[in-house]
Amino acid sequence: MTAATRVLLLAHGSSDQRWCDTFEALAAPTLQSLPEARVAYMELASPTLEEEVGKAVTEGIGDIRVVPLFLAAGRHLRKDVPAMLEEYRQRFGVDITLLPPIGEDPRLGQVLKDIVEGTLEESHA
Repeated sequence: MTAATRVLLLAHGSSDQRWCDTFEALAAPTLQSLPEARVAYMELASPTLEEEVGKAVTEGIGDIRVVPLFLAAGRHLRKDVPAMLEEYRQRFGVDITLLPPIGEDPRLGQVLKDIVEGTLEESHA
């Protein structure tokens, strides 16, 4: 990844700010370690994916990698998001790559196990 690459952590979005706060807290370590990373929302919240792609282009970024903060690839990731990204490729003239959702990474299963075990231990303490 070059300095001219922007990483967009894509969440679905919600009109409930508490929901957005949860995803922004989840993204915080990535945002701190990757200065070119940003959070973007597919719908119902700001900044939108479209806004963040537009900002990246304005800042001279020519390569965008979209990391979906989704557990699985449902309709949004199979149809809606690819269609949005194709529109942005055409409109903004930028390379955009849609990466697999984080839920497909087997490491997430291990983290889930650790969290559940920790929660069970805390509830029995």
